[in-house]
Amino acid sequence: MEEPEHIAKHYKAHYTCSLFHKSRAFVRGLMGPVGGGKTVANIMELYVRACEQEPDAGGVRRTRWALIRNTYPELLSTTLKTFEEWIPPSVCPVTRGALIGGTLKVDLPDGTKVDAEFLFLALDKDDDAKKLKSLELTGAFINEASEIRETVLKLLTTRVGRYPKTVLDPVDDETVIFGPTWRGITMDTNPPDDTHWWYRLAEVEQPRGYEFFQQPPALIRVKSKDKDAPPEYVPNDGTQGPLAAENVKYLPGGFDYYLNQIGGKDLEWIKVFVMGEYGALVTGKPVYPEYSDQTHLAKVELEPYRGIPVLLAYDFGLTPACILLQQSPRGQLKVLDELISEDMGIERFARDVIKPFLLQEKYRGCTFYGVGDPAGVARAQGDETTCYQILEMQGLPADPAPSNAFSIRREAVAWFMTKMTDGEPGFLLSPTCKVLRKGFISGYHYRKMRLSGSDRFAETPDKNEYSHPHDALQYGCSFMRSASLDKSTDSFGNHGVRRKVKAAPARGWA
Repeated sequence: MEEPEHIAKHYKAHYTCSLFHKSRAFVRGLMGPVGGGKTVANIMELYVRACEQEPDAGGVRRTRWALIRNTYPELLSTTLKTFEEWIPPSVCPVTRGALIGGTLKVDLPDGTKVDAEFLFLALDKDDDAKKLKSLELTGAFINEASEIRETVLKLLTTRVGRYPKTVLDPVDDETVIFGPTWRGITMDTNPPDDTHWWYRLAEVEQPRGYEFFQQPPALIRVKSKDKDAPPEYVPNDGTQGPLAAENVKYLPGGFDYYLNQIGGKDLEWIKVFVMGEYGALVTGKPVYPEYSDQTHLAKVELEPYRGIPVLLAYDFGLTPACILLQQSPRGQLKVLDELISEDMGIERFARDVIKPFLLQEKYRGCTFYGVGDPAGVARAQGDETTCYQILEMQGLPADPAPSNAFSIRREAVAWFMTKMTDGEPGFLLSPTCKVLRKGFISGYHYRKMRLSGSDRFAETPDKNEYSHPHDALQYGCSFMRSASLDKSTDSFGNHGVRRKVKAAPARGWA
């Protein structure tokens, strides 16, 4: 992004903001911790887009922008205040009244002029969205989108790209000869909870024309040297795994700006406002406070290592799950994929779900071995076969995990999460594992008990749609951990399991 002229301060985009500026997506979102420079980046984005607008026949670059906040007081005290710090009243005087707005008029070195209107709107309720219906906009900026209703975003998508008016070629009405050079919506926010529309659009639906960017955490949560002490938080200087925190040198006190904030705050507050991670509606206590989306979630889909067996970790029952894991020669645990089903026995799950999945190009040439719930050795009442015998008949032999004790299983996962391997986290989750991820963030939790006087939680996690894949993950991690602690384990991930599955045959299993 080129340095804009006529602004009050020198602007230099940090890494995440530079990616945000380079994007041409119709809807763009920028999420991160407080103090990350998100609002400034969005205001500069509108300014540069206004300067890049194709001039009309008179050499004027005309655009119209809406800047939206949820309430009128916050619109004045935050959005407008930041706007005027960067685009001063000398070039864009803003009037305050029933309608808050101003027009930026500047001359550019190429002889053209910029004429950009900026409208400031407070849209808190569903009915407020009606204020947008008559607007003809080039684009818009939603400030603190986590506090804005989705109806505003939906209606806004119909109002941008309408100014300046599109002009068609009089000879060929299929050819546009003039109109908005760029149109769209930009947004910023501190992380919302995982039931918010932002999370759904960014992490689940990922619609065409939408692109979301997440800044690195300001602080990193690390395990205390005293095992009985609470976790500690250290500056994210780029040596702990994620990219270094952004905009820190412009904050009062640098990293002290964040370290001074965390005193007296609960984990959820710190996770959202300092670590820049999605929050959760508090219905229980998270099973894995060690998990960090910024640290443990891979940026791209993880691929298996060739030549190292892939572990298939199972949870049985009528909601079976299979988690695909692999440990690198250096000891990093990679969670490659998740397979989950409902109302399906283990035989049909293995035959119709697991085996076809393993035939994909991603796993071509891989060998597999399996481990699962120790309870799977119990015989079925009908034909007295066990889950492990059924897997064996399907060509997917497996062995019981070392233990079914929940505390051992949970600690096995946490053990990998709190390790560092060659400067990288010891646990890495592929973005393809959407249910596991949602479980880590909030869904897999200890239920809050209804007791007066204090907050108390159940000793084991709630049984829900997240518990089955997490159980399977725990069986796999407890096996991997026991193998890692076994000095006889070789350096190629061969953990002494008795039976391996050969690579899937070219035409599938019989």
